[in-house]
Amino acid sequence: MGRNPDDMFGDENTPAYTIGQAAEILGATQDFLRRLDDAKLINPHRSAGGHRRYSRYQLRLAARAREMVDQGTALEAACRIIILEDQLEEALRQNEKQ
Repeated sequence: MGRNPDDMFGDENTPAYTIGQAAEILGATQDFLRRLDDAKLINPHRSAGGHRRYSRYQLRLAARAREMVDQGTALEAACRIIILEDQLEEALRQNEKQ
């Protein structure tokens, strides 16, 4: 049985955006998104045909990376910073649950 579409649209982790849509939303190039994948910041879902699909959560990370790169931070450094920030946020959430 499939998921309710309302549940999927509310889920920030649903891979709903193609690389073209994601690039347009971010005002970035598709190559920029591929470079984020290469730098291990985001790992987009792959469709049956191998096409990248992005979630809203991944788009937020990509937007943060673009902002940092636009301000002069090297792409790899920006990705590492964002990964560390994300890990810290998750650790804090886990601490609050305990």
